[in-house]
Amino acid sequence: MFDFSRVNWEKVQDKTIETLIMTFESLIAVFLVGLFLGLLLYLTSNSKSAFGRGFYAVVTAIVNIFRAIPFIILIVLLIPFTKFLIGTIIGVQAAIPALIISAAPFYARLVEIGLREVDKGVIEAARAMGAKNSTIILKVLIPESLPAIISGLTVTAIALVGSTAMAGVIGAGGLGNLAYLDGFQRNNNTLTFVATVLILIIVFAVQILGDTIVKKVDKR
Repeated sequence: MFDFSRVNWEKVQDKTIETLIMTFESLIAVFLVGLFLGLLLYLTSNSKSAFGRGFYAVVTAIVNIFRAIPFIILIVLLIPFTKFLIGTIIGVQAAIPALIISAAPFYARLVEIGLREVDKGVIEAARAMGAKNSTIILKVLIPESLPAIISGLTVTAIALVGSTAMAGVIGAGGLGNLAYLDGFQRNNNTLTFVATVLILIIVFAVQILGDTIVKKVDKR
């Protein structure tokens, strides 16, 4: 059924590395941006000031808009921005801006949900002891919600792997590019199968790693 003699294993290795680079480079930025946005959403969600409520409404609208746009459409819409920023619309680095913009709002929502699950009594106790907002964020909110934050990052990383495959179809490289151009378009079902299996292995590895870290940091 499969003819593995038609597989260029050196190219498979190169494309696997490209997928990993796209995933983890964008994941670092998504973590930082998403954590920041998630904290903003949480801190302004119950604000009593008009500025706070307005800020929350604006950030929520931006997050919801970018969450709602399908990735394949978003990456096309961002072509002018990507070309301005990177200098090209083809290759691994060209996919990263779209990956970040698509995944950061999604992760921000997961962070906000995780922060909302923190026991209000713990927060009030910290305030009663005179803790400043920055101290509450760094010493209470983030540590208490860390399992949820890491779990959300795991889900986001898996979504990014899928997005890299879609980005590969329009020239970003990686296993998606390999499966489509060298596999599907050249009627090489074996290569498509190999690329699919490798994507699944990456997804399972990310899930196992994420679950392991969550178990270690979860003190409940």
